[in-house]
Amino acid sequence: MTIATTLTLYVARRFLGATFAMLAGLTLLVSLFDFIELLRRAAARPDAGFALVATIAGLRLPFVALQILPFAILLGGILAFWRLTRSSELVVARAAGISAWGFLSGPLAVALLFGVIATTAVSPLSSVMLARAERLDYAYLRASAGLTAIAGGRLWLRQADRGLEPQGVAILSGRPAAANRPSERPGEFTLTDVSLWRLSAGDRPLARIEAPRARLLPGRWVLEDSVTFNADRSAGRRETLSFPTELTPDRIENSFASPDTLSFWALPGFIAVLEAAGFSAVRHQLHFQSLLALPVLAAAMALLAAGFSMRPSRRGGVAQMIGAGVAAGFALFVLDKITSEFGEAGTLPVELAAWAPTIAGLLLALALLLHLEDG
Repeated sequence: MTIATTLTLYVARRFLGATFAMLAGLTLLVSLFDFIELLRRAAARPDAGFALVATIAGLRLPFVALQILPFAILLGGILAFWRLTRSSELVVARAAGISAWGFLSGPLAVALLFGVIATTAVSPLSSVMLARAERLDYAYLRASAGLTAIAGGRLWLRQADRGLEPQGVAILSGRPAAANRPSERPGEFTLTDVSLWRLSAGDRPLARIEAPRARLLPGRWVLEDSVTFNADRSAGRRETLSFPTELTPDRIENSFASPDTLSFWALPGFIAVLEAAGFSAVRHQLHFQSLLALPVLAAAMALLAAGFSMRPSRRGGVAQMIGAGVAAGFALFVLDKITSEFGEAGTLPVELAAWAPTIAGLLLALALLLHLEDG
């Protein structure tokens, strides 16, 4: 029992070192290419210097590491197990009667720990830093940015018509004011040239409100100098109206931003708000489920690395097996992209789209290890 425990810890330590080195190397390599691309884009911007480009590239480092993690575990695991097999350490251990399932528990625990830390700690850090990087990118390296660029000059919002009778939905349209830029007046959100349509649950028009200006305050829209047109097209007097809402400036901006800029812990509540406000939350649900699946995917990659690299060298074909392991990892990457596209299009359920690559990788790894152990 002591020998098995010592061997498990030894294999886990070798696996941890190889995986960490591979993660650092791949992250720096990808970030270098990202940095070069940012330099190319900054060449046409006189106000974007080297320091700004370096800052943006540095802020993107945790995000890159999060994307690279499954491949780092796969390649690091292949490297660690191949070295242990080439030195006959695993061969001797198995000849002594120690099952592969025994000494693989250490690397499996390390991979799960990598995945859990990435989901619960690195993801929140990555979201904050990536959001900052994207704001700098939009402000200095892109021709146009923000909600105006995304919505074609006008912002369209849909929300539940709560607190008013009869209840239904409200559709609000307006032009984001220049004061919405985070660098000028943080925490405030204003629309100009505002139109608001109230619809019943059966999509029957209830009223239309026109206002030159609307300000988003905590829990309500304030429509200044507004005119209400009823269903019979009669117009009311000009007045300042207060319209209840669950939206905030951050939620409006984040609904158009990448789900990667949202923390893992903030995603469930944000998804609920999006759905209540009438936004599509499919991308955010898919991202949340992918983060939930990340620890299992990391464990699957560790087992996959063992299955493709623990073949004794005397049998030959080791290079082909390792190459097949790398190819399997990229195949899972392609499968992940395909299922994500189907999930965003609504063709596949979100849970299936997010978990399919993980389940496929886990089943493949278990099949290889069962064959290896049986053989």
